Amino acid sequence: MTERETFEYIESLQALGSHLGLDSVKELCRRLGNPQDDLKFIHVAGTNGKGSIIAMISETLTVCGYKTGRYISPTISDYRERFCINGRMISKKALCEYVEHIKEVCDQMVSDGCAHPTPFELETALAFLYFKEKACDVVVLETGMGGLTDATNIIQNPLVSVISSISMDHMQFLGKSLSEIAAVKAGIIKKNSKVVSYPQKPEAMDVIKKSAEEQGAELLVVDTEKANMLQISSKGMTLNYRKHKKILLSLCGTYQLLNAATALEVLDCLKEAYGFRIPEEKLKKAFAQIVWPARFEKIAAKPDVYIDGAHNEDAAVELAKTIAFYKARPSFTNKKIIYIMGVLKDKEYDKIIRETYSLADGIITVKTPHNARAMDAYELARAVSVYHPNVTAADGLFEAVEMAYLMGGRDCVIIAFGSLSYLGELKAIIQEHKWTRRDSHGK
Repeated sequence: MTERETFEYIESLQALGSHLGLDSVKELCRRLGNPQDDLKFIHVAGTNGKGSIIAMISETLTVCGYKTGRYISPTISDYRERFCINGRMISKKALCEYVEHIKEVCDQMVSDGCAHPTPFELETALAFLYFKEKACDVVVLETGMGGLTDATNIIQNPLVSVISSISMDHMQFLGKSLSEIAAVKAGIIKKNSKVVSYPQKPEAMDVIKKSAEEQGAELLVVDTEKANMLQISSKGMTLNYRKHKKILLSLCGTYQLLNAATALEVLDCLKEAYGFRIPEEKLKKAFAQIVWPARFEKIAAKPDVYIDGAHNEDAAVELAKTIAFYKARPSFTNKKIIYIMGVLKDKEYDKIIRETYSLADGIITVKTPHNARAMDAYELARAVSVYHPNVTAADGLFEAVEMAYLMGGRDCVIIAFGSLSYLGELKAIIQEHKWTRRDSHGK
């Protein structure tokens, strides 16, 4: 298959939608030789923070000399970011070859009367096969949605199951209460395994503790009293956690403190339970050089532009805390704050607005392009106008950036957030067009 044929095929599968269940992906992987059974996994579920935790773990293992596979979704800039080894994306040639091979297997499944695997099932099987054939020492694996019936959950014996912050999201699939959602996320916990959990809200933590107990799994929970932020700037934060002192983390959202503590718990577990070689100096090197897009990421200056994937209520709460924190620092003091906001219509957008609107001087809404679930910019603007008087809808991302620049001027702070699916394109617009370095009149 050519590159064009590969992506046309992947796009054509979107009509299949998504479903929760393991039968189809099990059959697909069986026909591929069950590559997942020959790999070692760190399996990560949760609502918010999964990507940041995965970045910290995988970068550290890579710096320590382990051949580390990383499987994530969604991605920001390039589809191939889903499949990385030691931080390098799968090549275009290899992607085409793997998709062509798996397509043949999927077609045979259909001929045999089976359902065609969904796009995520195909991608998950591709990741397993790719990482096995490239002989990865360890794979850091992100669930797509949920946990119990997520396609990634066909793995049998993860080294560590990790549960990041759990909040209300995907309720139509996962449940209407936090405890119901937590039960689905906790479905990745396997018998007699190691489990590391972010410090959850009580109703979620009760479920995780019960699930771990039922599986005979050892549960390690982040100790919030031992996690201390020593210093923070737009370049990152310095933190202590347990025996780890003065760790410089190159991510600057205040919410990264507990994500970092979660990752450190996992790395300590790998070291103490499985003998992984993780010297402190290499861990510090890894944390200091992590690049993880769209997590309060600064992408431009004059004006300062940040992007953040806050797409649900809890993430919006954490983003608001970060903005409020920085407003008291010189980098934000006396500067207008302009939002660019784009969300999906099946998200609790009203709660996202309520948690963030008060910190903005102006808000520009956009419709996330190329996404059938995107909320219309004008509809979103009407929802924002209930709370904030200075809101306007843009007809596209380029116009939104231009409007934000004109509204705030050269010394403002622009913060684009919401659905991850538009932030990569917006980042490219900002970084590729020279007008972002002109004055507020475009001269």
